[in-house]
Amino acid sequence: MILDRVERLSAVDSTNVEAMRRAQAGERGPLWIMADVQTAGRGRSGRSWSSETGNLHASLLLTLALPQPKAYQLALVTGVAVFDALRAVLRPVPPGLRLKWPNDILIDGEKTGGILIESSAGADGLAAVVGIGLNVRTSPAGLDRPATHLAAHGACPEPSVLLASIADALTAWLATWDEGRGFAAVREAWLNRAHPIGERMGINTGTEHVVGAFAGLDPEGALLLDAEGSVRRFTFGDVALVR
Repeated sequence: MILDRVERLSAVDSTNVEAMRRAQAGERGPLWIMADVQTAGRGRSGRSWSSETGNLHASLLLTLALPQPKAYQLALVTGVAVFDALRAVLRPVPPGLRLKWPNDILIDGEKTGGILIESSAGADGLAAVVGIGLNVRTSPAGLDRPATHLAAHGACPEPSVLLASIADALTAWLATWDEGRGFAAVREAWLNRAHPIGERMGINTGTEHVVGAFAGLDPEGALLLDAEGSVRRFTFGDVALVR
């Protein structure tokens, strides 16, 4: 089990940053870094991530042999694992639990958690850091999209209990993924846990904003969006469901 190596810190700037520091110092992993509080937590695109006591902030350091462009699939692998871990631990399981491309965990369309993948190529292989943040006891206010937390849906597990379940699920799904060779099974599992095909959504790539209907994932994990009858493929961008 990957959780055999876990270091729990009372506070750190960012578990992802700390994991990458360990990689630069020669650590190959697998190693979990967990923090009760982050003082400079981060999400995608450099956004800050609220890191209150009682929520889950953890990062897994791995060394992989695959090319760096494939590392983005780890967000989908991890999303499936987090979904399965939540379904195993939460009582009750929120019926609106879903995944959103590429890295969000939603309950009733509101963000409950996120995944941040960072990687660095070195002589020993690819140092990949899988960062996971889950709103357990609290959720931030004043965001550009709705957010929620597990306690608001009747479940408030301890972060360490959540991490143990996530570690078990991620161990299994990393083995299935097999550094990309088994991605087809991951893709199918992700689609079965995501919001439905046809749901309206928008994506901001930084250069354009496209609104359309969710059309699934391509064989590599890119987002497919049906925009006015033309299916477009996206490998990056901020996605929001259209209500």
